[in-house]
Amino acid sequence: MLTLCAYSFQSPATRIAPAGRHASIAMATPNAAPIYDGEYAAELRETASAMVAPGKGLLACDESTGTVGTRLESIGLENNEANRQKWRNLLFTTKGIGQYISGAILFEETLFQDDPAGKPFVDVLKGNGIIPGIKVDTGLIPLCGGGDGEKWCRGLDNLAERCAGYYKQGARFAKWRTALTINVAAGCPTDLAIDVAAQDLARYARICQENGLVPIVEPEILLDGDHDIATTARVQERVLSTVYMKLQDNGVLLEGSLLKPSMTVPGIDCADKSDPATIAKMTVRTLDRSLPSAMPGVTFLSGGISEEDSSIYLNEINKLERKGAFALTFSYSRALQSSCIKIWGGKEENYQKAQDQLLARAQANAEASAGKYVPGSQPSIEESLFVKNYVY
Repeated sequence: MLTLCAYSFQSPATRIAPAGRHASIAMATPNAAPIYDGEYAAELRETASAMVAPGKGLLACDESTGTVGTRLESIGLENNEANRQKWRNLLFTTKGIGQYISGAILFEETLFQDDPAGKPFVDVLKGNGIIPGIKVDTGLIPLCGGGDGEKWCRGLDNLAERCAGYYKQGARFAKWRTALTINVAAGCPTDLAIDVAAQDLARYARICQENGLVPIVEPEILLDGDHDIATTARVQERVLSTVYMKLQDNGVLLEGSLLKPSMTVPGIDCADKSDPATIAKMTVRTLDRSLPSAMPGVTFLSGGISEEDSSIYLNEINKLERKGAFALTFSYSRALQSSCIKIWGGKEENYQKAQDQLLARAQANAEASAGKYVPGSQPSIEESLFVKNYVY
């Protein structure tokens, strides 16, 4: 913690200065760690490629016990292990889901849990052609020395031991989420917040690879705020370039890793909401300016964007030409589950309808990952999914 307090504040202009294309490569430390080439290297490459196979994306169902409990309580169910098990079993046993979903990000409870019939969920997923993954960060706490409301993410101290156990249980990839907030008036995100987030993501990624797990790197730019899309792009370029500089400094095998960023969108309270074509253009430009081509894929988070808009934005993104050869697909939680859980309502008679809804949104996003989604062609209970200062 003392190290975290040692950074100095710089001007807001410096903090959100744009980074040039592939600045992370140019800025990499000459004495960077050797790139990981251990016993899992070939497997990491293979797994990462499978996770972003054409027409597939990820189901993020790694919400904490508290967060998934809130969702269950919203449909009249008690937050207990049996109901959490029943809900996640609904997701995992949807017929045909493996056609569109390559991997599922799990909470620790779920990774070690059985389905109601006593079959390990890991085996249920594998039987549907879905790669099990695991959320490994342990949550956000206030950042000492940071700007107003800034946080950093915990979980590195015993990560190696935990990752070894997760691999043994059957997980083959991991996710670490950190979150940054844009507040231009307050000079946020600060250099401190960006540097800490980038270094922690890089240490996490290298530790995961040493233990056989493909790291999904998730530096989320929260929707909170009234900033415009140009500001989001400037901040995001800086954040992503810094993250990839640190990944290279730590010798992370880029070919065995994935990125889970926000789309480049304006703040939720911005007067100019930006149309889907503009959002797609700015997102692709941001990624092209910031990412090394060795990284195999981007799995966007929805971050509070509605189900239908998440599909439309992804579709527009994949219609555009881009310099980077990396895949652009999805890793959605609320944008896959929101309508599904409402339709289910905890009632047995709605079970199949809820699964049909999940499959429809998975198909919509799979089509969007190829730029072939027809807006409105799949059902959705359309509403904003934004939650202020969202936590898992």
